[in-house]
Amino acid sequence: MSTATNKVSVSVHFVRAILKHCREAGVDTQALLRAQRIPPRLLSEPQARISVQQLADLQTSAMQALGDESLGYADQVVPLGTWDMMCHAVITTQTLGQALHRYCRFFELMGGGLQLEMVRLDDAAQIKLAPFASAHGAYFSELCLLNTHRFACWLVQEELPLREVHFRHPPSTRAADYRLMFMGNPVSFEKDDVSIIFGASLLDKPVMQTPESLRRYLRHPVLTMLTTSYDFSWTAKVRAQLRQNLLFMPELPDVAAALDLHPQTLRRRLAAEGNTFKQIKSDIRRDTALHFLGKRSLSVEEVAHRAGFSEASAFIRAFKAWTGLTPYAYRKGL
Repeated sequence: MSTATNKVSVSVHFVRAILKHCREAGVDTQALLRAQRIPPRLLSEPQARISVQQLADLQTSAMQALGDESLGYADQVVPLGTWDMMCHAVITTQTLGQALHRYCRFFELMGGGLQLEMVRLDDAAQIKLAPFASAHGAYFSELCLLNTHRFACWLVQEELPLREVHFRHPPSTRAADYRLMFMGNPVSFEKDDVSIIFGASLLDKPVMQTPESLRRYLRHPVLTMLTTSYDFSWTAKVRAQLRQNLLFMPELPDVAAALDLHPQTLRRRLAAEGNTFKQIKSDIRRDTALHFLGKRSLSVEEVAHRAGFSEASAFIRAFKAWTGLTPYAYRKGL
């Protein structure tokens, strides 16, 4: 797990979704947030963001507090350890197709509302969530498809391209956040089903993981799935170039030259991934700032410098635009 991956941030929308059923179950949500160094007041800020690691730790803590791996969304409690047992059932398969078939069969036998089906569609394959299961709420649908795709990527140690991701519900946050969670693949809403669709040839890919690597994975499966990157997209390549020197970030022509591309070609390729060079630069600075503000040994001025700002005043203005809070207010709530 790379440091750069750790610094990626996600919308606070996912925090609200994770905590949705905690209050009614009597769980102290303020304590959960404080344990992950997430200022509670961020939940009321539409533009607020947290790190992927904070999200993974919060989701794991909420599951443990509820004693339910569905976070209260399913018809019945999904006992702690269910995901672990599924992994042990799947790890001895030889191909991705065999693994996904066993994956779907496992949850069918377990019950609890997490019912998935694999369907062959000529040259494509589809993993569908049962209609009654998709009625459990938007985040439940998102979590089921996210886990399915990320687990499949982990099994074959490769970022698997998806032709489509379908949800019945309308989007709850920005399109960019869904692209991030689904590794840049196209996500559509208000469709007739909840499913991921991918090329059938992917089913023949060999499972690369072993019982030994599974033991490491199970130390923190949520974090592993959210932070392990096999991303070879142009956005990832540009991010890697820009991270080399945040204070003196190269401009687009320099990055294009380093990638052996014409600047206009790079612009087009980033646009095809739903991104721009300017947005990537801003996202890197924002995510870096969020990461280092959690380290109280660093002053706000030092955080500004590490995030690529030559002046603290410019950093404070940018941070408030990103989150709705000043860096000082954000840190005070940690």
